[in-house]
Amino acid sequence: MTEHVDCVVVGAGVVGLAIARALALTGREVLVLEAAEAFGTQTSSRNSEVIHAGVYYAPGSLKARLCVAGRQALYAYCAAMGIPHVRCEKLIVATPEGGAPEIERLKTVQARAAAAGVSLHWLDAAQAQALEPALRCSAALHSPETGIVDTHTLMLSLLGEAEAHGATLVTHAPVRGGRASAEGVILDVGGADPLSLQARLVINAAGHGAQTLTRALVGASPAAIPPQHYCKGNYFSLSGKPPFSRLIYPTPGEDSLGLHYTRDMGGTWTFWPRCRMDLPPRPRRLRLHGERGAGPALYRGYSTVLARPYPRSPASRLCRGAPQDSGRGGTGPRLCFARPGPNRRGRLPRPLWDRIAGPDLLPCPC
Repeated sequence: MTEHVDCVVVGAGVVGLAIARALALTGREVLVLEAAEAFGTQTSSRNSEVIHAGVYYAPGSLKARLCVAGRQALYAYCAAMGIPHVRCEKLIVATPEGGAPEIERLKTVQARAAAAGVSLHWLDAAQAQALEPALRCSAALHSPETGIVDTHTLMLSLLGEAEAHGATLVTHAPVRGGRASAEGVILDVGGADPLSLQARLVINAAGHGAQTLTRALVGASPAAIPPQHYCKGNYFSLSGKPPFSRLIYPTPGEDSLGLHYTRDMGGTWTFWPRCRMDLPPRPRRLRLHGERGAGPALYRGYSTVLARPYPRSPASRLCRGAPQDSGRGGTGPRLCFARPGPNRRGRLPRPLWDRIAGPDLLPCPC
């Protein structure tokens, strides 16, 4: 027997919960299916919790527009709902060793941000060190709109509003597959009590499992499914008194924001990350604390990099591994994440929305 529902959201991370809330607020019947034992235990509990200003994205792109609009909406939502957050600001710095090329890249970042509607203030070395005396740089960009948020409380609020307007969260409910029908999408839901569920609208917000879910849907075109490119990051938290009050980012490279320094609402300060991009397309297992025997080399690498903008953060104060999960009870390694592949257009069953990868905190209020 097939059960019927208006809307199904697959995945109860921050994006899925935000979508469920938005649909429920319009009066639609919403069912949220989550494979894990609770909401937000996967990707959404393993992010930096940073509210980005919208600095790095191409002007006019969807990412740039959603980042700016989402940042404003997220601050407003957090203030209205009493969600812990701090507008802690950020500095993007160029180091003396980087010379003129880093200064030019910093100017490019400022121009791109301005074109996207984000104001960054240029600081010389003395002005930057007046804000952060422990910082070593030749110039910096000051982002007053960058902040951090408690993602667990944010997800609780989104879920609470969704449920207050009739939405239902079902855990231990993995979606095994499905197929398009004339009236929507029929999903095969596993768990203790498997069932078939027909929905007029299905939103795939399954995070790293989004591609796997779409492949399991009969009728979905393989050409419409973007590939996953896995990346393994090694993270370090800093013990002792933190040297900075603001987030500190280096001048970005071509494909990376570099080794940056952030804090979360729990007071943990973290250096993010040194990455391996040479992983197989679908690795079966990634070690939580890096490759065997890689510790000393990794520490030396961090020490060399940190000595440039972060001279008061020696490697002896680094704690191997990731900080506490922001989701309180999330499972699995925080050190592993997938980088979405190139954006490719393709046809999918009309009721299916795809390619929603969490945790993107900023667009969630949009």
